[in-house]
Amino acid sequence: MEDKALVQLEQVSQVYRSGDRRFYAVQDITLRVHDGEFVCLLGPSGCGKSTLLRIITGLQKPTEGRVLYRGEPLVGINPHATIVFQTFALFPWLTVQGNVEVALKARRIPPHIRVPRVLDLIDRVGLDGFESAYPRELSGGMRQKVGFARAMAVEPELLCMDEPFSALDVLSAESLRGELMELWTEGKIPTRAILMVSHNIEEAVFMADRLVIMDKNPGRVVSEVVVDLPHPRQRKSAQFLEIVDQVYGVLAGTTQPEPIELGSTPGGPGQIRWLPDVSINNLIGLLEHLNKTPRQAYDLYKLAGDLGIDSDLLLRLVDAGEMLGFVVVAQGDVTLTPLGETFSEASILARKEIFATRIRRLPLVRWLLEMLRQTPDGRLPEDVIKTALSLELAPAEAEKQLDLMITWGRYGELLAYDEITHTVILEPAGVALPS
Repeated sequence: MEDKALVQLEQVSQVYRSGDRRFYAVQDITLRVHDGEFVCLLGPSGCGKSTLLRIITGLQKPTEGRVLYRGEPLVGINPHATIVFQTFALFPWLTVQGNVEVALKARRIPPHIRVPRVLDLIDRVGLDGFESAYPRELSGGMRQKVGFARAMAVEPELLCMDEPFSALDVLSAESLRGELMELWTEGKIPTRAILMVSHNIEEAVFMADRLVIMDKNPGRVVSEVVVDLPHPRQRKSAQFLEIVDQVYGVLAGTTQPEPIELGSTPGGPGQIRWLPDVSINNLIGLLEHLNKTPRQAYDLYKLAGDLGIDSDLLLRLVDAGEMLGFVVVAQGDVTLTPLGETFSEASILARKEIFATRIRRLPLVRWLLEMLRQTPDGRLPEDVIKTALSLELAPAEAEKQLDLMITWGRYGELLAYDEITHTVILEPAGVALPS
């Protein structure tokens, strides 16, 4: 059978405006999803994966570029696609059968066709006997199965899933992944292709035929990886682990020279390096774990398993460690630097001093400290700083970055924050210029 593209994205961009500024959620995306494919959009939080799903299903119109479905321009909602969200989104006043029937009722499918189809789908997803149960009576995994059955009730050609397992506990998620793959590989669902959003590398390699790897600021495709492994896939096989390691290498990149690694200040030339959204305690935990065998290269995929965290959080922690000079990354491996080793073994106060010295070198933090130094009393309302950051970022991201700068600055005793007046305050240690 000829391999035809169900969906084509041609140089698609999504632009948001804040005043006179334009921000790209995704930029210049070209993508195809073919008949019979399971494709995963994989990348860090904030890279625009969910935005692309909304564009493909017609819930959102792209600012630039065009979307084709079976070669025809997509106008409005895509009637051949449906989407499963990460939250269960069930109507609590309806039974399992009632929730699955909703989509068919909206399409005015008569009861003599609707009811047998719904009961068959409920049976296929393993909920036979729970037709009359209400969502409150079901576990998280069972509620998500209802979501899958409802999505498949309209017999979509393209099934889109937005991190469908992220709201589940580990065991429920693992069980549901396996059950979905059984339905897909054995042709038990009326779907021609699946497009899933994930930030979990192991999940993506376990399920998908092709990984479209994205990065952010702006959201863009940086690589594609074909997963040419038979189902069911063995997570501990050498071939599986090799692909996982390859994907970690793409997403983690390689530590660059300091001028590139640290980036530029807001308003300056070059790329701004925004602070990774991580807690300092988690970063310290990572460094202490690496220091058990200092200066030894660790496979990132093994490290995620050792720490019991998902790949998205691990990559953000490693990114923070790179910016601070505590770790270096190359070919999917991370190594603690001598400075990282010193930090891990230091006392509480010495850690604060090292941390303060390192973050004073970050252009973004240096920019904030300089703004505060220019004021008569070393104080600025947080709204003033957020407004300045909003020249470079969407408002929600500007607020997140300011929160991170305040948190990191307070730990290093460079900044203080007045909760009553919402004012950022320069501490005496913050007056010193970076060495």
